[in-house]
Amino acid sequence: MLRNLFSLFVFLTVLFAFEAYVFYGVKTYCQNKKSKGRKLVKWLYFALLILSLTSIFILLFWGNGMQMNIRNFFVAVVFINFTSKLFFVVFLLIDDIRRLFTFLYKLFFNKVKADTNTSTKNKISRSDFLTKMGIAVATVPALSLPFGMIYGPYNYTLHKKKIKFPNLPKSFHGLRIAQISDIHVGSFYNKKAVTKGIDLLLAQKPDVIFFTGDIVNDQAKEMDDYYDVFSKLKAPMGVFSILGNHDYGDYHSWESEAKKVENFENVKAIHAKLGWRLLLDEHLYLEKEDERIAVIGIENWGKGFHQEGDMAKAHAGCEAPFKILLSHDPSHWDEQIRKDYQDVDLTLSGHTHGAQMGIETHGFKWSPIQLRYKNWAGLYKEDNQYLYVNRGFGFLAYPGRLGIWPEVTILELEST
Repeated sequence: MLRNLFSLFVFLTVLFAFEAYVFYGVKTYCQNKKSKGRKLVKWLYFALLILSLTSIFILLFWGNGMQMNIRNFFVAVVFINFTSKLFFVVFLLIDDIRRLFTFLYKLFFNKVKADTNTSTKNKISRSDFLTKMGIAVATVPALSLPFGMIYGPYNYTLHKKKIKFPNLPKSFHGLRIAQISDIHVGSFYNKKAVTKGIDLLLAQKPDVIFFTGDIVNDQAKEMDDYYDVFSKLKAPMGVFSILGNHDYGDYHSWESEAKKVENFENVKAIHAKLGWRLLLDEHLYLEKEDERIAVIGIENWGKGFHQEGDMAKAHAGCEAPFKILLSHDPSHWDEQIRKDYQDVDLTLSGHTHGAQMGIETHGFKWSPIQLRYKNWAGLYKEDNQYLYVNRGFGFLAYPGRLGIWPEVTILELEST
């Protein structure tokens, strides 16, 4: 209890200092000249501050009992306020460092002049240019992040790739694989929009569907209102799925360990209720015209996250000329698969969400997530092995997407 109170005290102290510094910068900027633009800056500052403080108050006192899809909006307001002002703070710091060095220079190298009138000669004014630049840059997240919340969450985008394999059995030439990942059903608030995403997938008429983990945020009950939507997913060769790091309930405060275990069993049961075949460190075969390929599915295995998967167990006895691995976290590919399981031809992953924000245009892509993950979205190849990282069907925490849109993947395999 005392530890929680201390953490809260530290958080509020840092928040107060941060806001005070921003307020000082805004106040100085608005005092210099009177204009409608400067008044607008002041009102926008206070609007963000009031909305953020209100959201923090609500989260502190009612956040635990609140549905996640509602709580995410209050978290997003705090995030937008902090992110926008953080950009402004960077420019304020640059200006204050400039002013400090200018002051020291005048103090030590221009001492005679400084002594004649210290109150005026040593006073270094704040740069109007740097302040304006800071405000201009800060408006980018202040405007774009709310736009991402309005337009982005359900802007389902189709990504199609053809991949050629010399060892793919001829009867599987042209196999159409649909992949979705990271549903995070507890974050959804528009059932009709989610249904459109599922309809987009089904319209591609895939032969087989793979889901690569994180069906919920934390709790199995999140799926209660969406069984009818996701049970629509059907394919001639079946629907196969695995678990992701969020499916274990590690990010929720449970009354007891028994409650957590019960929830985990209920999460696994979701897949069966939907008609999906959940793979738990095991493999099976897809057969066509007396030929077959293997599908291997493991529990979550990720660098820095819950490592439950047992690849040795899942791979044991797997005999097929072509192998597909379902593994939630793409870090697994570099950390283990490429080193020890070079007979795995294609690995399908998710997990990163592409950070839910970034830039993708004309083959160029960038996202802050690449600071953490080498392989974070799209198709990758090393030697004869391929990895595809799905950008995620849902969203988490920030209730939106900006530039990195929710994805439905269609991979067409070709035999060469």
